[in-house]
Amino acid sequence: MEPKIIKQPIPKTELIVLAKEGFGDLVKVVVDIKQNIMAVGGELHADEEAVLLEQGSQQENLWGINLYPENPGEDWLEFDSMINIRPGQSNRSRGVDNPQIREKIIELVGRLVH
Repeated sequence: MEPKIIKQPIPKTELIVLAKEGFGDLVKVVVDIKQNIMAVGGELHADEEAVLLEQGSQQENLWGINLYPENPGEDWLEFDSMINIRPGQSNRSRGVDNPQIREKIIELVGRLVH
Protein backbone atom coordinates (compact mmCIF):
# COMPACT_ATOMS: atom_id res chain seq x y z
CA MET A 1 0.00 0.00 0.00
CA GLU A 2 1.27 3.47 -0.89
CA PRO A 3 1.62 5.78 2.12
CA LYS A 4 -0.85 8.64 2.27
CA ILE A 5 0.00 12.10 3.65
CA ILE A 6 -2.55 13.43 6.12
CA LYS A 7 -2.79 17.22 6.37
CA GLN A 8 -6.44 17.54 7.39
CA PRO A 9 -8.29 15.63 10.13
CA ILE A 10 -9.49 12.13 9.29
CA PRO A 11 -11.92 9.88 11.18
CA LYS A 12 -10.47 7.08 13.28
CA THR A 13 -12.63 4.70 11.24
CA GLU A 14 -10.35 5.37 8.26
CA LEU A 15 -7.41 4.11 10.32
CA ILE A 16 -9.39 1.02 11.31
CA VAL A 17 -9.87 0.22 7.62
CA LEU A 18 -6.15 0.77 6.92
CA ALA A 19 -5.25 -1.48 9.85
CA LYS A 20 -7.49 -4.30 8.64
CA GLU A 21 -6.05 -4.00 5.10
CA GLY A 22 -2.50 -4.14 6.45
CA PHE A 23 -1.39 -5.53 9.80
CA GLY A 24 -4.81 -6.31 11.25
CA ASP A 25 -4.80 -4.13 14.33
CA LEU A 26 -2.18 -1.43 13.77
CA VAL A 27 -1.23 1.31 11.35
CA LYS A 28 2.35 2.45 10.97
CA VAL A 29 2.62 6.25 11.00
CA VAL A 30 5.39 8.80 10.60
CA VAL A 31 4.69 12.28 11.93
CA ASP A 32 6.38 15.53 10.96
CA ILE A 33 6.27 17.62 14.14
CA LYS A 34 7.36 20.79 12.29
CA GLN A 35 4.88 20.70 9.37
CA ASN A 36 2.11 19.15 11.52
CA ILE A 37 1.40 16.37 9.04
CA MET A 38 1.70 12.60 9.06
CA ALA A 39 2.07 9.74 6.61
CA VAL A 40 0.01 6.59 7.14
CA GLY A 41 -0.44 3.22 5.53
CA GLY A 42 3.06 2.16 4.56
CA GLU A 43 4.41 -1.33 5.08
CA LEU A 44 7.43 0.12 6.89
CA HIS A 45 7.99 3.38 8.73
CA ALA A 46 10.85 3.92 6.28
CA ASP A 47 8.35 3.95 3.38
CA GLU A 48 6.35 6.73 5.00
CA GLU A 49 9.52 8.56 5.99
CA ALA A 50 10.68 8.51 2.34
CA VAL A 51 7.37 9.99 1.14
CA LEU A 52 7.61 12.83 3.67
CA LEU A 53 11.26 13.52 2.82
CA GLU A 54 10.37 13.68 -0.89
CA GLN A 55 7.77 16.37 -0.17
CA GLY A 56 10.21 18.52 1.82
CA SER A 57 10.18 17.28 5.41
CA GLN A 58 13.43 17.39 7.38
CA GLN A 59 14.74 14.17 8.93
CA GLU A 60 15.09 15.62 12.43
CA ASN A 61 11.34 16.36 12.53
CA LEU A 62 10.17 12.85 11.56
CA TRP A 63 9.19 10.27 14.17
CA GLY A 64 7.75 6.79 13.74
CA ILE A 65 4.80 5.56 15.78
CA ASN A 66 2.20 2.82 15.64
CA LEU A 67 -1.51 3.46 16.07
CA TYR A 68 -3.92 0.80 17.27
CA PRO A 69 -7.19 2.52 16.28
CA GLU A 70 -9.47 0.11 18.12
CA ASN A 71 -7.60 0.34 21.44
CA PRO A 72 -9.05 2.65 24.09
CA GLY A 73 -7.40 5.66 25.69
CA GLU A 74 -3.64 6.02 25.65
CA ASP A 75 -3.19 2.38 24.60
CA TRP A 76 -3.86 3.32 21.00
CA LEU A 77 -0.50 5.12 20.42
CA GLU A 78 2.87 3.35 20.63
CA PHE A 79 6.26 5.04 20.27
CA ASP A 80 8.24 2.31 18.51
CA SER A 81 10.16 2.54 15.25
CA MET A 82 13.62 1.83 13.92
CA ILE A 83 13.67 5.30 12.31
CA ASN A 84 13.64 6.82 15.81
CA ILE A 85 17.13 5.54 16.65
CA ARG A 86 19.17 8.74 16.33
CA PRO A 87 22.16 9.05 18.62
CA GLY A 88 22.94 12.44 17.04
CA GLN A 89 19.64 13.73 18.40
CA SER A 90 20.15 12.01 21.77
CA ASN A 91 17.53 9.37 20.94
CA ARG A 92 19.16 5.98 21.37
CA SER A 93 16.00 3.87 21.46
CA ARG A 94 13.21 2.85 19.10
CA GLY A 95 10.93 5.00 21.26
CA VAL A 96 10.88 8.78 21.58
CA ASP A 97 13.02 9.64 24.59
CA ASN A 98 12.34 13.39 24.74
CA PRO A 99 9.07 14.03 26.64
CA GLN A 100 8.49 17.33 24.80
CA ILE A 101 8.67 15.60 21.42
CA ARG A 102 6.36 12.82 22.67
CA GLU A 103 3.85 15.47 23.74
CA LYS A 104 4.04 17.19 20.33
CA ILE A 105 3.36 13.84 18.66
CA ILE A 106 0.37 13.11 20.92
CA GLU A 107 -1.07 16.59 20.24
CA LEU A 108 -0.52 16.29 16.48
CA VAL A 109 -2.17 12.87 16.25
CA GLY A 110 -5.03 14.19 18.39
CA ARG A 111 -5.58 17.04 15.92
CA LEU A 112 -5.38 14.86 12.81
CA VAL A 113 -7.41 11.85 13.97
CA HIS A 114 -10.98 12.21 15.28
